[in-house]
Amino acid sequence: MMNKVIVTGGCGFIGSALCEVLLNKGYKVINIDSLTYAGYLKNTDQFHNHQNYTFYQLNINDKKIKQILEEQKPLYIINCAAETHVDNSIKDPRKFVETNVNNTFDFLLTCMNYWQSKIAPNQFKFIQVSTDEVFGSLDKTGTFNELSQINPSSPYSSSKAASDFLALSLFKTYKFPVVVTNCSNNFGPRQHHEKLIPTIMKKLIRDQKVPIYGDGKNVRDWIYVYDHVDALISICKLGACGERYCIGGNSEKSNLELVQLILKSFNDYFKKSKSLNETIEFVTDRPGHDFRYAINNSKINKKTKWTPSSNFSEKLLNTILYYIETVKNE
Repeated sequence: MMNKVIVTGGCGFIGSALCEVLLNKGYKVINIDSLTYAGYLKNTDQFHNHQNYTFYQLNINDKKIKQILEEQKPLYIINCAAETHVDNSIKDPRKFVETNVNNTFDFLLTCMNYWQSKIAPNQFKFIQVSTDEVFGSLDKTGTFNELSQINPSSPYSSSKAASDFLALSLFKTYKFPVVVTNCSNNFGPRQHHEKLIPTIMKKLIRDQKVPIYGDGKNVRDWIYVYDHVDALISICKLGACGERYCIGGNSEKSNLELVQLILKSFNDYFKKSKSLNETIEFVTDRPGHDFRYAINNSKINKKTKWTPSSNFSEKLLNTILYYIETVKNE
């Protein structure tokens, strides 16, 4: 029997990449997405007619999900459904609590009831996909690991921290087979236009100033989205239930360094000579802006042998070329 995987938020950035890779690996994929602002059907156009792909436009707290679980009997459920943009969480924190806490908890309980019904496959596992932002901020040294203190700075990261704790509590109380993952900043194709790299590309192509918060020295650990997907699939197979796994790209860059790298590729492609100073404009820093994130991958590497690809520059260039073609065709 073909192994079935439910991916929630499968029309979003990470979710669509996950659906793509799972289908290529021979899984049957059931995508559940409510198609809010960050989920687009066009992200999954390439496999809409795939014989092993099914799509349901539903919120994760919809009562119909119980029936889907009973009919499909998935081996894995990978929950990518979430409100994710920090700036939006500052403007409307209630929406983030509703989706990332309340709706996620409803979904967890529905999935736990499915597991308790004894119809789930023996190796059933629920993966709660989260962020390294739950750990708060680092100074110039050190890294996050699975034992780092949870210390979120924004309504977004607080809502994700809450859903992480809820998921893990179901393992501790009921032995529900759940795993939590905390990943660093993703980049790659099909990312929402509000995120940093798509914003940089859009501004460059339209000859507009690239807005940079504060002094631009905030540091993020960047991971290619398909590396993240590979890590998630490895955890489905080999991750220990009731555990947390940190996933990082080993590619720390300040915001200014990232703009500089992208600008160089942009200048090379269009044969331009724009300088960094004429490209960026510093804007008022956002409230609670964490200074630095960095991930220690030791635990996931030891458990699954997964490691991120080392060719950051090549992956970034591929991403840049994707957005050049995307923005040109808008």
